Amino acid sequence: MLQLGNNGDNDNNIANIRNDCTRTTDSRFDTFSDAERSAKTDDKSSQSVNIFRYKFTDDFTCEIFKFSKIHQYDHRKDFKEAWKTWLEENDEIADEEIRRLKNLGYQGNIEDKMFKSARYYFRKKSTEKKEPVKRRDYMGVNKSLLCAMDEHIKIRIDTANYKPSDGFDEFCNQNKDLLKEEVNILCKNGFSDSNEIKNKIKKTYKNRYFLLINK
Repeated sequence: MLQLGNNGDNDNNIANIRNDCTRTTDSRFDTFSDAERSAKTDDKSSQSVNIFRYKFTDDFTCEIFKFSKIHQYDHRKDFKEAWKTWLEENDEIADEEIRRLKNLGYQGNIEDKMFKSARYYFRKKSTEKKEPVKRRDYMGVNKSLLCAMDEHIKIRIDTANYKPSDGFDEFCNQNKDLLKEEVNILCKNGFSDSNEIKNKIKKTYKNRYFLLINK
């Protein structure tokens, strides 16, 4: 059955669970999508919109999530027994959720979906907050390289079968000194992956091409 540590650890775990409830969404069991948002009626045509995906309410999701984390390390049999007890003790909110989904048109086994969400999704969901990944500040290409790209594209754009990918290869062969200078600038500004540098310059060339043809 459930193994608990000391009171301090338990308090921390419960605090983490409460915090996570506010940002937990059931992305894996997407048969429960936002039905309320999807179930809109076209006033002009008076045709009802079919609901293909259904989702538990935020409040009910939070309750399932808390149960799942409390019984996170239970064996399957113990977890299932605890789930039956939880359903009995929370029959009012569970019945309300079942009625809501049925009224929205869901025809599957809702109790089974509840159990699977608790057992296979929320139980494994981490309560640790992930630090946001800091994105590198945008680094543009120097003006002399942009001008050289523009000139090359203007000259080659009317050539039969011209493609930006082929044009870029030719541009690189003809402007090695400019490219070397650009690579040095990018390296000094935090770029270290050669493929990332190449893709950045290649993307810039293609962007200049599309800017010119759409003028």
